[in-house]
Amino acid sequence: MFKTNWKPAVQQIFPILLGTAIYAFGLHFFVIPNELMEGGVTGISLLLKYALNIPPSYTTLIINVPLFYVGWKYVGKQPMYYTILGTLSLSFFLWVIEFLMHKGWVTPFRYEEDYLLAALYAGVTLGAGLGLVFRFGGTTGGSDIIARICNKKMGWSMGQVILFIDAIVIGTSAFYIPIEKIFYTLVVVFIAAKMIDFIQEGAYAAKAFTIISDKPVEISQRISDEMDRGMTFLSAKGGYSRMPKEVVYCVVSRQEVRRLKSIVRQVDPRAFMIISDVHDVLGEGFRVED
Repeated sequence: MFKTNWKPAVQQIFPILLGTAIYAFGLHFFVIPNELMEGGVTGISLLLKYALNIPPSYTTLIINVPLFYVGWKYVGKQPMYYTILGTLSLSFFLWVIEFLMHKGWVTPFRYEEDYLLAALYAGVTLGAGLGLVFRFGGTTGGSDIIARICNKKMGWSMGQVILFIDAIVIGTSAFYIPIEKIFYTLVVVFIAAKMIDFIQEGAYAAKAFTIISDKPVEISQRISDEMDRGMTFLSAKGGYSRMPKEVVYCVVSRQEVRRLKSIVRQVDPRAFMIISDVHDVLGEGFRVED
């Protein structure tokens, strides 16, 4: 019974810890040595590091503590559990890496001749870390808590609130770091956002076909025989004719898109096809998760 109850929690907690470790590594190894920036509370911690040389491991936690109280009161206990976990683990891993660097066991990546390379590596590591944290229900606190409160109390978009906070923090950093570093920071933010989307949506991407044709049975038979793919018939009605129709819905890998198009065109050149991106495809013929 103990094992059954704790297994899902462990499976969720471990990726959050791994994600915060990767994120902390990216900050200390790529961002701070090259005086780049981040948004939110992390960005404020970096500003304090650049201006007053205060370690981010302390400021990240100190700034988030009052936000924990507000979030616990207005957002709710359950959403805050993994937020507190993510924030505490981030501060811990930041401290660990600071300790290792102080001992000389870890050397940060500083390459003054090509900050773009540092920005690319920073974006990948920060995005990979945050992607893992977000995918398994955690956050690193800060602006996310503020955004949740604004969304709940005032109906504001969480994305717009986070973007507004990030813009203020990154804009303020212009007083402490050269303007060209701000532009490199935008590269970091862009790459990190793409990595977050990539990890949250899944590494495996496929294509979904919605096929409207007068020959759905023939098309489905060809797909089954030649591609060994399943499909689903959806009941529909023509908007002009008002006649009932059967729509074929089928999901294939990206490598099979051209082949499926060819089959549909061969059976019914007048068929109408809608091709959509899909992510995290689970089930027979695709990826299987326990």
